[in-house]
Amino acid sequence: MSILNAPWLARQIEVIESSDPTLVGVSGMIVEETRRTLRVRTMSGEVTLAKDVITFTIDPEQLAIDGSTVKQRPADRINRRYRRN
Repeated sequence: MSILNAPWLARQIEVIESSDPTLVGVSGMIVEETRRTLRVRTMSGEVTLAKDVITFTIDPEQLAIDGSTVKQRPADRINRRYRRN
């Protein structure tokens, strides 16, 4: 199963690229996912990240995920087929 189709709750995330430079390097555990956002628990508290402005990795996966390609509800994302790059 691809990481794109797996549940993301309680997984580690790291933002590797963003149109907002203050978000680059944010890392922590995903505690909530909505259609457009991810809520991440970091060492300094919870942060809400807009999916469409970040590129991130989950767990030790080396796959960079462009947030704008996964802008749907978590239940819809799990059942969707994604093109391979």
